[in-house]
Amino acid sequence: MTVPADSADNHARTATTGLVDLRGDTHWSAGSLTYDGDRTVTGRHFHDVHEIEYACRGLVEVRTEAGHYLLPPHQAAWIPAGLRHQTTLNAGARTLAVLFEPGLVAEPGDRVRVLAISPLLREMLLHSERWPIDRAESGPAADSFFRTLGHLIAEALEDERPLNLPVSTDPIVAEAADYTRAHLDGVTAGDVARAVRVSDRTLRRAFRTHLGMSWRTYLFRARVFRAMAILAEEDRSILEVSRAVGFDDAGAFSRSFARHCGETPSAYRRRISRSSATSTR
Repeated sequence: MTVPADSADNHARTATTGLVDLRGDTHWSAGSLTYDGDRTVTGRHFHDVHEIEYACRGLVEVRTEAGHYLLPPHQAAWIPAGLRHQTTLNAGARTLAVLFEPGLVAEPGDRVRVLAISPLLREMLLHSERWPIDRAESGPAADSFFRTLGHLIAEALEDERPLNLPVSTDPIVAEAADYTRAHLDGVTAGDVARAVRVSDRTLRRAFRTHLGMSWRTYLFRARVFRAMAILAEEDRSILEVSRAVGFDDAGAFSRSFARHCGETPSAYRRRISRSSATSTR
């Protein structure tokens, strides 16, 4: 799991920068690991195993050099072996990580992907807690289970969710993106351009060049990200959430949210509330 190495709740044996050994002295090809966090932020690190990280409760964030990924409750991120990343478990978060030796999942790719979790895949991820990575004994039942789970994950990798914000090392774009996310309730391109001391035209061209999207598209994604986080963690009305992320009209917010997430804010909140009630342990 992507948590501090000295935590009593995990088995990483090195600091969370560089290689983190998630298996310790065990030799199993797959297994699970859970963590209950309270605003935990790891260093940049990588593993020698593939990891699928499932947010059982609370909000989890994964950052790489290429992107910033959001895991609301009951979403999962695929983190391939060898990829340097940083994980944040916000207050009250609980995650379940399933670890796979390279080779158990076909065509894993080389980047983080947020997966669409089917009811079957969700139940199998939760069932994997039966076989923690540090288990003393294993057997053919565990081997068969994790092979099957690996096949299902390989299929799920083809249906990823666009729950990520691209990042850039360009100083203008990085500063502009930070300013945009900090002022979602009413920011304009002109505000951002003045804050980073460039023209509107330069700002828009920089986003296209370094992020492959317009500043407005980035703003929209950032607003949806923040809205998902608020809906997952806070008891606020849809109108309050819409205003907090820069929409004056709750109807327009709901339509925009649904276009991006495939469901309305109300439906999203109901779904994660039901899932939390049945899977929190």
